[in-house]
Amino acid sequence: MPDLNFQITLFLLFVGAFTAIAAYTDWNSRRIPNKLTLPMFFLGWIYQLSFNGFGGMGDAAIGFLIGFGTLFILWMIGGGGGGDVKLMGALSVWLGYHLTLTVMILSIGFVIVGTLLVLAWSLIASGAFATKRKYVAESEKGKAKKVETITDRKQRRVMAYAIPVALATWAVLIREFTTL
Repeated sequence: MPDLNFQITLFLLFVGAFTAIAAYTDWNSRRIPNKLTLPMFFLGWIYQLSFNGFGGMGDAAIGFLIGFGTLFILWMIGGGGGGDVKLMGALSVWLGYHLTLTVMILSIGFVIVGTLLVLAWSLIASGAFATKRKYVAESEKGKAKKVETITDRKQRRVMAYAIPVALATWAVLIREFTTL
């Protein structure tokens, strides 16, 4: 295990707390507030410059382009929430591009497994018709298509994305900072 110097301790405390709070707020309210993501974003740049210099700033910039950029495109086409975009934007500045890529790939796995578990539980507890009504947007036959609001979409989401991101981040950091 590497020495827990001030830099690593600070990194783990900030990233761990940030992902835990984001997962909690996303779970409870399906929101990740700006007052959480924006300070973390700016602190990430300060952290990178202070401990890793301009090389760290470049790594953070590429990480930001990957993390924020990918989710921003998905958000633009209706495939995610704005808080998820800001979450990955802030987190990626701290992680840099390599860890950001790893977290994003691993979080997809957690999303798939989590979604299957939630849907399976819903099918067992509520049945197929109730599960379909809860998670599938439908329009009634013969009527004009209802415009879906942001609230409607949030209620249909199977899981909060910050939870898989937090789990993926912690898994990556455990692997990164421990030796087998």
